[in-house]
Amino acid sequence: MKHSVPHDLELELAQKAVTVALDSYAQKFSQYAPRVSWIRAHSASISFRVKNVSLEGTVDVNAGAILIDLKVPFVLRVFKGKAIEIIEREIKVWLDKARAGELDG
Repeated sequence: MKHSVPHDLELELAQKAVTVALDSYAQKFSQYAPRVSWIRAHSASISFRVKNVSLEGTVDVNAGAILIDLKVPFVLRVFKGKAIEIIEREIKVWLDKARAGELDG
């Protein structure tokens, strides 16, 4: 599942928003065993487990867009549309916080 969320922030501020968001969600949803590993300056490998199914993907912060590529197993593909909706909504929350100068960390 590939999805792009456009943004109008400077690259470093968008990076900070994504970093803080991923850290926050890792704590908030610890029951899903989330893992985030920054593999390059603006690219993270992510993974988590839902109902004993592992999901993996990447998050890339680029100028003008945040790109999410999540490998969704066949058994969960019926939820793909809802997942995209939730992911985009949550990313926009953190981008708005960054725009307003409300990021911690």
